[in-house]
Amino acid sequence: MPTVLQHEKYASFEEFYLTYLGEHSNRICRQLHFVGSTLALLCLAMMLLTHNLWWLLAAVLSGYGFAWVGHFKFEKNRPATFRHPLYSFMGDWVMYWQLLTGQISF
Repeated sequence: MPTVLQHEKYASFEEFYLTYLGEHSNRICRQLHFVGSTLALLCLAMMLLTHNLWWLLAAVLSGYGFAWVGHFKFEKNRPATFRHPLYSFMGDWVMYWQLLTGQISF
């Protein structure tokens, strides 16, 4: 199914982020993003504490794994990562902060 983000160019991250939020309208998808990002942060902390680079792989797998399940199973769309990897990564962390601070509802 084509999405709004497909083949679009954005003048700025702010412009992209408005569309990005529309791609995360499903509550469970947002919750899965939050869980995956939290686990990724914990894995990165473990990597710093243990100096074991396998934690970096665990961070990537947990962060993207949870998010992609949210998109494919609940949001029924294709993750923006495939079309706009840098803006999507930035959007994940802006959305994470907004969820954490209550600016966006879980």
